Amino acid sequence: PGSLNAAPIPSVPAAILRSKMGTSSTTQSFNSISSQGGALIVTNNPSKAVLHSSVQGPALLSDPNDKTSSFIRSVDPKTGSTSKIEANAAIDEYSFAKNRNAFQKGAAAGVGGTNYDEEEAALAPGEVVREIQRNDYGYERRFPPNANEVGGEATNDTTSLVVRKRPHSPTQQKQSRRARLKQQLKTEGPLVHDEDDDVTYGIWGPPSATERQLQTESIPAVETGVELHPKIQAERARIAERDRQRGIYNEEGGGEEDEKQKFDRLVERKMSHLLPPRLEGENPNAVEPKTIFHGAEEVDYRGRSWIVPPSGVKGVDLHDVEDHACFVPKKCVARFTGHDAGVHRIRLFPRTGHLLLSAGLDGACKVWSVAERKCMRTYVGHTAAVRDVQFNNDGTKFVSASFDRYLRLWDTESGKVLGTYTNRRVPYVVKFYPHDDNTFVVGCSDNKIVAYDSNTGEITQEYDHHLAPVNTINFVEDNGTKMVTSSDDKKVLVWEWDIGVPIKYISDPTMHSMPVITMHPSERYLVCQSLDNKILVYQAGDRFALQRKKKMEGHNTAGYACDIAISPDGRFVCSGDSDGKLFFWDFKRTRMLQKYHAHDKGPCIGAVWHPVEAS
Repeated sequence: PGSLNAAPIPSVPAAILRSKMGTSSTTQSFNSISSQGGALIVTNNPSKAVLHSSVQGPALLSDPNDKTSSFIRSVDPKTGSTSKIEANAAIDEYSFAKNRNAFQKGAAAGVGGTNYDEEEAALAPGEVVREIQRNDYGYERRFPPNANEVGGEATNDTTSLVVRKRPHSPTQQKQSRRARLKQQLKTEGPLVHDEDDDVTYGIWGPPSATERQLQTESIPAVETGVELHPKIQAERARIAERDRQRGIYNEEGGGEEDEKQKFDRLVERKMSHLLPPRLEGENPNAVEPKTIFHGAEEVDYRGRSWIVPPSGVKGVDLHDVEDHACFVPKKCVARFTGHDAGVHRIRLFPRTGHLLLSAGLDGACKVWSVAERKCMRTYVGHTAAVRDVQFNNDGTKFVSASFDRYLRLWDTESGKVLGTYTNRRVPYVVKFYPHDDNTFVVGCSDNKIVAYDSNTGEITQEYDHHLAPVNTINFVEDNGTKMVTSSDDKKVLVWEWDIGVPIKYISDPTMHSMPVITMHPSERYLVCQSLDNKILVYQAGDRFALQRKKKMEGHNTAGYACDIAISPDGRFVCSGDSDGKLFFWDFKRTRMLQKYHAHDKGPCIGAVWHPVEAS
């Protein structure tokens, strides 16, 4: 039963094998067909003496449209019809297997007289013997070359219905389709054999070995001493700066230094695309500083320095709220111009305020005379913008923090550099310790606050609990026994001086980052610039609680660290905003009193209130 069910054409119960070399076996095969007991027996194997028993064939196979007698069919005794195939047919398994194999291997037969194998082709017995030849499916099978001769009717001639395009050799017949395609490509070669093929030999082709060698040994124009065009130099500088901002390092750089630069890039998540190049070496050298004095003379006829307050100007204590009454200004009285770029911070001389220190984005710091309204001295010592500046307690020195990762301590009078400090991080805020002019603290881009000794240049203490760059530092309680810091992590931490563990966390899910915090002159409140366009007030005592009723609004500071200035008597608060306007509020009632248009281009970042003048 298994052999019959595996037959390729179940409607053919018996077939006659005809040799391709002749037709004598066909007559012999027909003579060996007989009927025994209603069963069709094929005795095509003379080597076997015993016939196989009957096997169960298909129950009923009818084809009423088939009018040919190409197949041997049983005759219905009642109707005489030959359209039915005998249900039970005895067949020789050897003959059946040979017939099936011949049918499957029929495609190996050659065409046009060529014969690669002496295999036999399967034949269907009948009045007209037709050769059934297995071949590829496709256009030629559906429309054979002799279709017009055969037509739609049966022909009495023995015809071959399929003609192959390309005969397969015995080696190709045993190969897979992919192997035959590879062999064909190898035999036929590339599609283009011309020597002027552009893909292989033209301008689009790969460089030859000679061209690659010449390119390797070529000397750049810069090394030959030829001066490049200014546009080419500018373009190269632009590409180098772009690669630096993207973190693309020179392949020729040292391994250890590159690792340090990559680590610096990793820890500096704020404004990393705007930061300057990394410092190279363990002890990098800053640029050579220089200073320019713009006044008439550095000492007057009495021998006093130009930084000495004018006669009749007395100093005012920073936290004396009852010295004089203050008022909201009504008009602009002066403009100071001289920086080549924007101004990021302004600080007044301690106690008297007769000098104004400004930090410019052009990398220079300037000291201005408030009374004469002119620049007195320029301090140049940074290659990048200056982020923050701060006078010491008596104003004789000030420290500048720049984006070039250096801090420099300057002598205000002479313009000399007293010290240069760096920890390979970008300093964001700097503050002198109130009880010691030789110590200052710096908030850095690596989320740490470090304390420097200006005499030795060493870091004496680190405060490391913030999760983002530190933005502001303030000393509170007893003139500096505690320190309040804020960061981009939306937290405010309170520290004991010289203890690296915070004593209080101020954090709330509704809080926004507060890049500026200013102490109220009464030392009872902390006034904070929140990035949700509000000014919040916290108690500066032991609790550091939020004063929910004191909230000043109306300005737009989202994304900008606009300074907050408070009048010396503590009655008024002023702040800039991103539109270049200056706002004034009543601190007690939190009501907006006045606003002015201070700048035409850019935000109003810095704001200070004069300690002596009433308005």
